[in-house]
Amino acid sequence: MNRRHEFPEPKAAAEACAELIVRLLHQAVRDRGRASLAVSGGRSPALLFDAMRTLEFPWTHLDVFFVDERAVPPGDPDSNYRLANEHLFLPLDFPEESVYRIDGELDPPKAAELYAAAIQGAFEIDAGQLPVFDVIQHGMGPDGHTASLFPGEPLIADRTGIAAAVEGAKSPKNRITLLPGVLLNSRATVFLLDGEDKRAALQQVLTGLHDPMEYPAQLLSRSQKDVDWFVAGIPGITWP
Repeated sequence: MNRRHEFPEPKAAAEACAELIVRLLHQAVRDRGRASLAVSGGRSPALLFDAMRTLEFPWTHLDVFFVDERAVPPGDPDSNYRLANEHLFLPLDFPEESVYRIDGELDPPKAAELYAAAIQGAFEIDAGQLPVFDVIQHGMGPDGHTASLFPGEPLIADRTGIAAAVEGAKSPKNRITLLPGVLLNSRATVFLLDGEDKRAALQQVLTGLHDPMEYPAQLLSRSQKDVDWFVAGIPGITWP
């Protein structure tokens, strides 16, 4: 089921999204002793991270991963890690050993291989098994992509791999991303997006013909799992 949370401006959406994520992470700590979160890049997460760090949470009990990363060094302005580091990790003095960075400065296939191995180790799973994240936070582009799964990407059909190198639609094109089997396996899925430029894609993702090769975010919106959508500045959407 797609659950709607609509707001007039991005800050309010990010704050509400942060509250839900932290509430879910609290529950994970109560249930299993630790929590796992995978975060996305783009323009919205800065506000999300700013909001998250104001909330009470036992941060030493959290492991943070990345949904995707551009093939750039960690200090590059395009780095998803850099955004999270500046807005979340450094302000919280977050434990370095609890951050699972994608090595975007390496050759992308090698970075994907190392990232998949790091996830296997963190979740203590064997080859062929998929991790179960407590929360995966997604964004969505104006073309309907999520993670770094862009329209037409053959790996949209993959349900067994953990991570892979892919080519995006805009610079920097070389990227590393979690794969659909992992995204679909999460205990909780949360989208945060804003902007009129995403209206047409969002409507297709929610109610258009089922074609995740054209609108990859349909992987989640048409799954059997609950998905929370925090949407700002996109009024008039018809929700299923």
